[in-house]
Amino acid sequence: MHVFSNARFSMDLPPGHRFPMPKYQLLRDRVEAECPALTVTESPAATEGELALAHTPDYIGAVLQGTLSAAAQREIGFPWSERMVARSLRSVGATIAAARAALAAPGGGVALHLAGGTHHAYADKGSGYCVFNDVVVAARLMQAEVFRHQRQGLRVWVIDLDVHQGNGTAAILRDDPSVFTLSLHGARNFPFRKEASDLDVDLPDGCTDGPYLDALDAALARAWQRQLDAGGPPGLAFYLAGADPHEGDRLGRLKLTDAGLAARDQRVFDWLQRHRVPVAVTMAGGYGHDIHTTVAVQLRTVQLAHAAWQAWQAVAAR
Repeated sequence: MHVFSNARFSMDLPPGHRFPMPKYQLLRDRVEAECPALTVTESPAATEGELALAHTPDYIGAVLQGTLSAAAQREIGFPWSERMVARSLRSVGATIAAARAALAAPGGGVALHLAGGTHHAYADKGSGYCVFNDVVVAARLMQAEVFRHQRQGLRVWVIDLDVHQGNGTAAILRDDPSVFTLSLHGARNFPFRKEASDLDVDLPDGCTDGPYLDALDAALARAWQRQLDAGGPPGLAFYLAGADPHEGDRLGRLKLTDAGLAARDQRVFDWLQRHRVPVAVTMAGGYGHDIHTTVAVQLRTVQLAHAAWQAWQAVAAR
């Protein structure tokens, strides 16, 4: 299974900043130490042309040239720096690489980015620690590449299970019937003004494993049927496997246990494997009171993704 990381492209944040930047290197270290069958590859940088598949030229230029206003930087949540730009480009590049790898695997498969899922970025602005929208860029690029090589369209499914609604993704893709957006999220959590995904499932504060998994099962089935009715099954999925629904998260407001999050991941991987939909996995959010708790949740997602990839390849080899 291909695994991509941009952990080396970290950035210094002011003291007391609540974004857990060290988690990316901690996760990479644990994957390399505890998953010897996996090789982590440093991610490539996205190009300006690739970014333009989702973002306006003015916004791309302001980020790359360092002319973002103070207000725009506050909305993103990061001060502008050359390292912020480098990290953002690599984050998009890693999700592109994971999507390519998932599509290229024999019979389709699973690939993973140890960060990404920057779903609050709009076409013309960043928000909520998200500079560029990696999933939208990668989805549209894969659609272009598949059409160029196969002369056929590629339908895409975004399964967003971060605890925060994917408002930027929903806004960019609002009028794009070729990409189906599903978001399960805390009803009272950020963003407080939601955008309309193709299917939104709002969950109450304190939601525990059982109700969450029931809601997920129903949402997967409903989303799948709606895609079949609208033109056919997806040929690629992006799974935003946020760790922030966890009961130990500072910002999540939900109460999923370790076992509940593992069951969530397993349901998604089983569903996609059963329907033969390749998937690029991103880690999305995670803000545990203890950063090592978040890293452990995300490591489990990596391990379950690898098991899904092994099962997928065993079927393809028959």
